[in-house]
Amino acid sequence: MASLTDTRTSDNSLLCPLTLELFRDPVLAQDGHTYERVAIEEWIRKTGSSPLTRQPLSMEHLYPNLVVKKIIDNFETLTRNKKYQFILDVDVKKAKGRPLFQTYGKSIFNAEWLRTNENRPKILILKINGARASKEASFYVELSRHPHIVRTFGFVGNKNVNDDTDSIMLLQECAPEGSLYELLDERETVPDEKILIEIFLQIIDAMICLADNHVVHGDLACRNILVFRFDETDPEKIVVKVTDFGLSRHSKLYLLASSAASHTTLNIIPYRYAAPEILSANATNEVYTEKSDIYSIGVSIWEAYSGGKIPWSKIERDDHVIQRVTNGDRLSQPSNCSSQYWSIIVKTWSKSPHDRPNFRELKRLLTEQYYQKGKLFKYSSLYYPHTTSNKK
Repeated sequence: MASLTDTRTSDNSLLCPLTLELFRDPVLAQDGHTYERVAIEEWIRKTGSSPLTRQPLSMEHLYPNLVVKKIIDNFETLTRNKKYQFILDVDVKKAKGRPLFQTYGKSIFNAEWLRTNENRPKILILKINGARASKEASFYVELSRHPHIVRTFGFVGNKNVNDDTDSIMLLQECAPEGSLYELLDERETVPDEKILIEIFLQIIDAMICLADNHVVHGDLACRNILVFRFDETDPEKIVVKVTDFGLSRHSKLYLLASSAASHTTLNIIPYRYAAPEILSANATNEVYTEKSDIYSIGVSIWEAYSGGKIPWSKIERDDHVIQRVTNGDRLSQPSNCSSQYWSIIVKTWSKSPHDRPNFRELKRLLTEQYYQKGKLFKYSSLYYPHTTSNKK
């Protein structure tokens, strides 16, 4: 797994080695590396040394990196001038062969920039069959600028297809470590509790942003949490991001195409993660809310504590799971989950949505407990706002 000390940055790098985000205000430090100003200033205040070389650093010797700043400005100008609309085989190229991942009409492909890959972030293409965008490309781009939401650079159109209204392709950043589910599945042991809580504090931060923008995720699970950096001993080095938000039939981000097959991802209900009000026989669009996402993140936390185990794995049929959940049954406490955190998790599974915390309240509850177990340091929450300028 990648660690902070594995990450190198040069004048040609677009990503801060602390946040793994595109630079906004890059500065060159005494160790010869470039960082995002606010992130490295907070790091220096906390440690007084370089995160990469451990040599002493001071804020008086941070200098604007004008070369990197120009590269970033050029990249942002390029994407903005294109109105975040890219053309397949003109601007970007999809890798040949089988997709990296494929399920229920959703496919992920490796991709690369055409003309030049220099000074460009690594990318992939997410193709969603049976769907079309309900908003302008700029909305998806701005919404994804949060440090714990997978970055979307824009839409990809196919010049060889005259009217491809039955699918949408998004150009997104690459996660070098894959999904949280894959990470858990490959490990022989479950990460320490402090590591798991740090992961979900980051995801909750992203969900606050989505909720503030009136976006319901609809499919929160470990498979939809992507890992950009993982360290099994130091939670400060972990970077995770949420992906695939809004891919549900009741989403306001995507619309069901008129000719969509019944098994498009927008038609699939993740029964084993869904809140009881969603599983109800008379469920309507109104039951998809922040509180239904709260229920699902509780199941996702359980899944992580359980090493990626499928919820209700001993029950084979989904309809039997639905019956259990709607009758009030809940998942049992994993042996490695402390009683203090378990008492918070079960609050997310209250039968009535009104009795569940919202994401800000859930963050407060987990953070208070986290502080009791060790001082919490998170530079990204200081640098980035929880909401975007496209709040509706």
